[in-house]
Amino acid sequence: MNGPTLFGLCAAALIGFGLYGLIVNPQPLRKIIGFNIIGSGVFLLFGTIARRGAAVGMGGDPVPQALLITGIVVAFSATALAVALLLRLFDEGGVVTLASEASPTEAKADPPDA
Repeated sequence: MNGPTLFGLCAAALIGFGLYGLIVNPQPLRKIIGFNIIGSGVFLLFGTIARRGAAVGMGGDPVPQALLITGIVVAFSATALAVALLLRLFDEGGVVTLASEASPTEAKADPPDA
């Protein structure tokens, strides 16, 4: 098994683990982490594709390398935005779930008078 094949299999495994985490976990923070794992797999796959010319003695392809660097920056900023929105959701409602069973109005309601 050569290097690009191993990297491709690792990228596929990362994408699979990320999809599993994205689908199975109901918590928004775990969904963000699963989405980042998927992104890491895609970045590894792009890095492997960018080096395909290096195996035959040519330099790596610069277009996928540029896309890879840009994608990492965009993924970092999207993660920061998602975590900031999640913190804002917690500050406003006191919960970080998106399920309908725990509505923020019920969490803020005054207790009934006895």
